[in-house]
Amino acid sequence: MSVASLSRDSLPFVPDSRQAWNRLAIALVIGSLGCVGMWSVVVALPAVQTEFGASRGEASLAFTVAMVGYGLGGVIAGKLTDRFGIVATIALAAILMGFGYIAASQAAALWQFNMIHFVIGAGASATFGPLMAEASHWFKRRRGFAVTVAATGSYVGGALWPPLIGWGIESHGWRATHIGIGLASSLLLLAMLVILRWQTGAGSRRSHLDAPPPEVDLQLGSNALTGLLFVAGIACCVAMAMPQVHIVAYCGDLGYGVTRGAQMLSLMLAFGIVSRVGSGFLADRIGGLRTLLLGSVLQGVALLFYLFFDGLTSLYMISAMFGLFQGGIVPAYAIIIREAMPASQAAARVGIVILGTVVGMSLGGWLSGVIFDATGSYAAAFLNGLGWNALNITVIIALLLRSKRRSQA
Repeated sequence: MSVASLSRDSLPFVPDSRQAWNRLAIALVIGSLGCVGMWSVVVALPAVQTEFGASRGEASLAFTVAMVGYGLGGVIAGKLTDRFGIVATIALAAILMGFGYIAASQAAALWQFNMIHFVIGAGASATFGPLMAEASHWFKRRRGFAVTVAATGSYVGGALWPPLIGWGIESHGWRATHIGIGLASSLLLLAMLVILRWQTGAGSRRSHLDAPPPEVDLQLGSNALTGLLFVAGIACCVAMAMPQVHIVAYCGDLGYGVTRGAQMLSLMLAFGIVSRVGSGFLADRIGGLRTLLLGSVLQGVALLFYLFFDGLTSLYMISAMFGLFQGGIVPAYAIIIREAMPASQAAARVGIVILGTVVGMSLGGWLSGVIFDATGSYAAAFLNGLGWNALNITVIIALLLRSKRRSQA
């Protein structure tokens, strides 16, 4: 058999085919590798704070900057993907991440360490939103499930990376660990792209012209609905950021050590995998709005438990609970948009709302550090998260009530 006959470019692509599932598996691995840019800064926070003699709020800015780069980079990466394809875009992202981590390892001041995380975040963004959009072209019957699987890469990697990074920092220091992260993530991403390029042919993109019309009428224009979902995304992710960004430092403050905190973060994100994939099945049955409301209410319950229990066993249990409750929240926004808006607008609208969730994570990570510095405790930070979570629930209930009135008309 000739090499030419093996080329995927010459083969017709069939949605929901075995080839589509192969691509989805590769996309999951790529997402798991690229998400290290979101979680490494969380694990490194105590070591970086100590070395530079900074406050918790100052050290937390690295996460905020990374998330800003993640949000803005996702918009740019989406446009690049539309023009040049997913392989070229993620190849550029892999190079940016490698450069960013090596540069961060050489930082002589905290502001340098913080600012270079914009590059790291921008690189990581290409392995989330653009991958979800790409996966939606590969499937028709299982499109919702495929999108949630593509989004799950950030949690698979979140379950695997923190313990490895924590071990690296304890054994070799945070600077050497950052060099290792940069080299490993870049080389592995490029290797996976070779496989994806072989799998991805010219017919991999599918037109939105034959997509089904919106299924839900919320009696709102697309701009108004996008704005409300943007606000809801900020609110839910301010609340979400409190445990995800500060659980390692919180465990250190309680005397349990940062290794325990890294294990809790890993456990949280491992249970988030179950929630994220399961949300796709649930949304097929009860709709995106109800799926989002359920996740937000349960996320608030877990945050409330953090206020009353701080024993080591309790924190492990609550962290697992938090991951199980909130993992499906972010993909639910993409499902809502596909249900309520024309397919031709879906990619742009999803990008805007995902940017809102990134703003929320950035704001939440920074606010929690500032509140800790002001009060000397994380109790007020958990209360702050609960307040923002309540705002998210309010927006979603308002949308559900409009939907109910429409269905009764």
